[in-house]
Amino acid sequence: MLEYARWKYLLVAAVLLLAMLFALPNVFGEDPALQIAAKDHTAITDAAAQSVEAFLKTRGLHFERSYIDQGRLMVRFGSVPDQLAARDAVNDQYKDTYITALSFAPRTPEFLRVLGLKPMPLGLDLRGGLYLLYQVDVNSAVAQALEGYATDARRALTTAGVPFKDVGVDGASATVRVQLAAGADVAAARSALNQPLQGLAVSVASDPAGPSILASMTSAQIRERQDYAIQQNITTLRNRVNELGVSEPIVQRQGVDRINVQLPGVQNSAEVKDILGRVATLEFRLEDMQNSAVEAERLGRAPLGSKLYTHTRMGRPILLKREVIATGDQLTNATTGQSQEGPAVNVRLDERAGENMLRTTRANLNRRMAVVLIEKHPEIAEVDGKKVTREVTDEEVINDATIRGVFSNNFQITGLQAGEARELALLLRSGSLATVIYPVEERAVGPSLGRDNIEKGVTALIVGMAGVFLFMALYYQVFGLVADLVLLANVVLLTALLSMMHQVLSLPGIAGILLTVGMAVDANVLIYERIREEIRKGVSPQAAIRAGFEKAFSAIADSNITTLIAGVVLWVLGTGAIRGFAVVLTLGIATSMFTSLMGSRALLTLMYGGRRKLTRLAIG
Repeated sequence: MLEYARWKYLLVAAVLLLAMLFALPNVFGEDPALQIAAKDHTAITDAAAQSVEAFLKTRGLHFERSYIDQGRLMVRFGSVPDQLAARDAVNDQYKDTYITALSFAPRTPEFLRVLGLKPMPLGLDLRGGLYLLYQVDVNSAVAQALEGYATDARRALTTAGVPFKDVGVDGASATVRVQLAAGADVAAARSALNQPLQGLAVSVASDPAGPSILASMTSAQIRERQDYAIQQNITTLRNRVNELGVSEPIVQRQGVDRINVQLPGVQNSAEVKDILGRVATLEFRLEDMQNSAVEAERLGRAPLGSKLYTHTRMGRPILLKREVIATGDQLTNATTGQSQEGPAVNVRLDERAGENMLRTTRANLNRRMAVVLIEKHPEIAEVDGKKVTREVTDEEVINDATIRGVFSNNFQITGLQAGEARELALLLRSGSLATVIYPVEERAVGPSLGRDNIEKGVTALIVGMAGVFLFMALYYQVFGLVADLVLLANVVLLTALLSMMHQVLSLPGIAGILLTVGMAVDANVLIYERIREEIRKGVSPQAAIRAGFEKAFSAIADSNITTLIAGVVLWVLGTGAIRGFAVVLTLGIATSMFTSLMGSRALLTLMYGGRRKLTRLAIG
């Protein structure tokens, strides 16, 4: 008799039933859809959804169905033209209320959605959309850190009363150079700079004009600052993508200093690129009302303690105090709204900035305060006959108003156009980029190409599996049919795991599934050949089945473990398509081991284990 523990039968049956349930949503396909989200980040209510549905019907825009998913309204359409027409209509009617994004919605039945079951999300190469690759200016991030050290050093020396000529920055050597006045007390200067230059490598240099203190960033600090800039930019880009309402986005680091952004389903690429790449922040400053901005512009210099701005919305130059009351980095929220002067941005500051704003407004009633919009962008210039890319900073005074009352962390910014107010609120909400990013590559994948890739990928999978199934059935007869069932179960189990993990499936992922099928076949071939060897030795059929599984286990385990190590390394260290392939490969090894060793044995034991007069096996 050939026996197999009952709990193993139950385990195999339970795993396969759950796998079929989790894999089931992938069977129904998907439709072009419009994703609608509230601009104030609140969840869409049933009443709001009904209002949008009624509006679409009045416009004669037919949709298949709609439902609320994670606080967003998903409206499914039968064709892409209907989807695009609905997007334009909703954007026109609800431009101040909702954010729309082109997407794809699965045709999953309601009972599966209630259980939280979803199909695998498809990658850019299968769904279509926008691919962007950005280069992060990590050197600029280091320069910003040095400027921060230099500012702190000036403040510390001034507070301590130590005379100095200049505090400069050398970006090439990542050094802050403090030029002291002749006869200055070097020991007192070093003592004053202990705190602001903490962690830097400090040394003293002799100079005829006076002693200098050099503070250099270590290689570890430079690397840490560069990594911080990249991670901060990734976080900001993810926030901006989420604000745009794009579904299933991928924002990840690629290589040393690049960021890969994949936006499936996105077609309005010009708007997306403009918002993602903008480096914008705000500064709130008091106006210098004691000096003339016109006179400062004529002389070409501003009075001590003030800064001249010639680019203003008011059409005139303006002098602002150098002391900054609050910056965009201190904002906790920003939303669009309406004021008596038109579109506005409702701003909320953090506690520290709110206290500073409260003190400032309380002490400066009836004086004027301005808002400065600071934007940085790359510019290509020719230097010594060579084209170089440099960072350009644009500063514009967008608002200048009289302080009529005392306020702290809640107020409005006015003087904006409607579209500008929406973009500014989005940029402020999502945070500022740590440094400038340069577009390196842009690639648009059309929905038709995505569908073509899906069809070819699925066709390759079906043809490949059909060839394997036919070979196994012809070569191993009944045992080959058992192997075919096990291979099918393996694909179902792998699909279920990918769906549970919400892992994005791309063309390399489909290749990984095909490779998994081949590896699973290899395991069955090893087992069946061992069984054949035992039968040739004169062992009884049932004993041959038992010996075949037991003796083939070591060979199967060795080959799969070595491949598993490679897959895990690619999973951890790889990015993009490489990581997608590695995820499928690693999970496929686990599922093939389970189905080949446990599933196949359970089925063969069920078929042959209870037969008392078994004389031969249909194994070819």
